[in-house]
Formats: sequence, structure tokens, C-alpha cells
Amino acid sequence: MRGKFLAVGVAAAASMMASVIVTDSGARAQSKAPLGLGQDAAARPWKRYPGWPAADYSKYNTLGKLATAPAPKEPRKLTGPVGGDAANGAKLVADRSRGGSCLACHVMGPAGNADLPGNVAPDLSEIGNAGREDEWLYNYVFDARVYNPETVMPPWGSHGFFSEAEIKDIVAFLKTLKSPAVFRTALDNPEKRPQPVEKRDNLDPLENPGMWAVEKGEELWKLKSASGFSCNTCHSDPKTSFKTWAASMPKWEPRLNKVLGVEEFVTRHARTTIGVDWPMETDNNRAMSVYLHFLANGTPIKVDTESAEAKAAIARGVELSKRKVGALNMACTDCHGIAVNKWIRGQWMGEPKGQYDHFPTWRTSLLAIWDIRQRFQWCSVNIRGDELPPDSKEYGDLELYLASQNQGLTMSVPGIRH
Repeated sequence: MRGKFLAVGVAAAASMMASVIVTDSGARAQSKAPLGLGQDAAARPWKRYPGWPAADYSKYNTLGKLATAPAPKEPRKLTGPVGGDAANGAKLVADRSRGGSCLACHVMGPAGNADLPGNVAPDLSEIGNAGREDEWLYNYVFDARVYNPETVMPPWGSHGFFSEAEIKDIVAFLKTLKSPAVFRTALDNPEKRPQPVEKRDNLDPLENPGMWAVEKGEELWKLKSASGFSCNTCHSDPKTSFKTWAASMPKWEPRLNKVLGVEEFVTRHARTTIGVDWPMETDNNRAMSVYLHFLANGTPIKVDTESAEAKAAIARGVELSKRKVGALNMACTDCHGIAVNKWIRGQWMGEPKGQYDHFPTWRTSLLAIWDIRQRFQWCSVNIRGDELPPDSKEYGDLELYLASQNQGLTMSVPGIRH
């Protein structure tokens, strides 16, 4: 055992002596920071987090593969008018277990008072006066892609959220909607609901429990591993050396042939220098990520967007942001493009700028710190899709694209959000 530790220590020392992380001063000779390249940076096989839906969505698109069945080429033909149960249709449109409910995006007259409705999609409170044919209404609910291939509306029938009989009940209900919605309060009206503003001081430990990770990161920085080395061995003044580093990440890493973010860097660099294993999405990794970002607080985000590799990665990130994913068949651009500055139920859809500078962030609703890759994962699972491991190439491209959209904003980590 002593021999094993000695070997690790010698290897770590040699690795650290041969290379120094780029710092602000530029006083020392610079070369590429050593990275452990032989292992994945996250658990394999990837296992979804406890408490997240356990369903298998493998028959639908992910950011890593295309699997969703194509949209129908022609509308379904109906013989005669729809004669469904309107009362049951009113219940179905408000059923959150069916993909979040129709009210997530539509105001729907009396049904709207049962739940905070959204306004991403048209107000349907008077759809019964629009003169739409039953067949058109049926097909728009069953699979709106037959009329609009880029629609935000999920394919409720094609993807099995509602049966044909249930869709007929929904159509019957829609035909009864002939009066403007009446809201009990201004909060119920998405057109008058005030935009949420985060006023908490995210750097106050009394306001933000995520500040514990800064203290934990400082401890880990100085903690000697079995090899006898710590981060502090080479970087004894991190407040100076890492004043801007995290604001320059992620970046293209040719040795990995992908974009490398802070969390993956922590895993790979710590393995090869001090001989510790801090995989992505573990507490120690999150604490180190928070600490490194915290050191760069106040620094404007400035990632590489000019090199050929960065431009190619950003272009891939743009395309991934447009990919329809999961059973709900939604893309990043649906929420943060088409739906921007609107409500999906009680969730305000912000623009891409402002969605990155506070990560990793404390989630008050979950009592946990999330880094940006976990946020990407949850977006996929939330729209009934399978997520990817956090060290996937796709998330790297998407992160660099998002960082480029936040270029110039100053870091403020850990953030605090609901």
C-alpha cells in the first residue's frame, strides 16, 4: 500500500512539475494542464438521479440520437362531426399527468381558473366561435405537426398522451368555449402576471445555502490526498491565480476532441495530479466547481468564439438547441426562443442571455446545487426524453453555445433560483 501511494505521489509530482495551469499573471512558463484521458468523467453506465422519473423514453429523440417517428403526412379523416363528452374533455385539458396539461400553454375559458394558465399559445376561450371544422380541431390536438412541422404543441395523439376517444372529448369541450376568460385575480391572467424578479442576495450565506460549497471547495483545495499533494501544492494563491479562469470556460480541448467544462476539468485534472476521484455530479465535484466559479465572480464571461474549433462547436450547439426531443417533442428554442418572455403555466421563459452566469446554482425547491449540465439533463427529462451523461460531447457543444450567448455578463456564483 505504501508503495502504491509512493507511485501515485511520484506520478503526480512529475505531472505537476511538467505543466502549470494558465493563470492571470502569465509570469510562469505555460503549457497545457494535465488531464486524465483514459476514463469517463462521469459514471458509466449513466443512471438517472433518484427522484427523477424512471420511465424509458428511448423511442424518442435525445440530443445524442434521432429516434422519434416522423410526423404524419396527411390529416386523419373523420366521418361526420365529433360527438365526444365535453365534461370529460374539460377534465382532460387540465390533467397535469398528461404531459403537463393543455393549460400550461393555453388560456381556455372556465378551465383556466382551475390552474395557472400559460400564454405561449393562443387563448382558446372563444375557439368555439372560430368556425373550425371538427376534423381540423381533432388533427391539431392529435398531431399539430401535420399543419405546422415546427409547432411547439406536443403530438398528443401520436405520442400516446391521449387516446382517440379522449381527443374527441377534448374537441367537444373546445366547441363549448365561446366567451372570454374571466380571471379571479390578476395573477391568474398570464397577460397581467408580473415577471418574476430575483431579489435575494445570492452571495449572502443567510440567503443562499449554496454558499456552503465555497467553504467546502476551500477545504478540498488544501486537503492532501494519499499522494501527499493537494491543489494548494501548485496553486497556493487561488484568489489571484484563478480570478478569471472559470469565466473563460468551457473551451475546446483537442486532447479530448470535445468542449471541456469546469466540472469535467476538475475530474480529469484531479485524477492525474493529486490522485483523487471526483466524478462529475458528485458533491466534491460540485463544491470545487462552485469554488472555482466563485473565485471568478465579477469577471465578465469571455469564452473562445473565434477559433475554428470553437466556431464549429458553437454551430453544433445551435443545431442541438433546435432539436425536438422527448415525447413532448420540444427544443431549447421552443422555450427560450418562440416562448421567450411568456408563461408556461407558472414558469417564466427567459431568453438565453442570463441563463448561464449564475451556474452552478442553488435550487431552493430541491435543496440542492445544480451545475449547468444537470440543468440540461433535467430539461430533457422534463419533456419526457432520455438525458445524456454529463460529460457527453453534445452537452459540451450546447454549453459553449449558451456561454457565447452570455458573453460579457459577469459571473455571480453560486446563484439562487427556485
